[in-house]
Amino acid sequence: MKEMIVIYFISISAICFALMGIDKSRAKRKKWHISEKALLMSAILGGACGGLIAMVLFRHKTKHAIFALGLPLLAIAQICFFFYF
Repeated sequence: MKEMIVIYFISISAICFALMGIDKSRAKRKKWHISEKALLMSAILGGACGGLIAMVLFRHKTKHAIFALGLPLLAIAQICFFFYF
């Protein structure tokens, strides 16, 4: 069971990381963006660690309070959840 949880968290974190990277790339080229709702939903569903790494690495969404405060808090909560189970 624990292996399945690990695989899930890694997968959703990779997806969130990729979405943030794609969104940053599209923003640089002044193209359509991935909605903030989709980015937040992927983080809430377990991808906050990947989203946080992407936010720092790509310097993307760092001025948005919901991301700057929300992603670290979500990541901490998800890490605690992971170690609890």
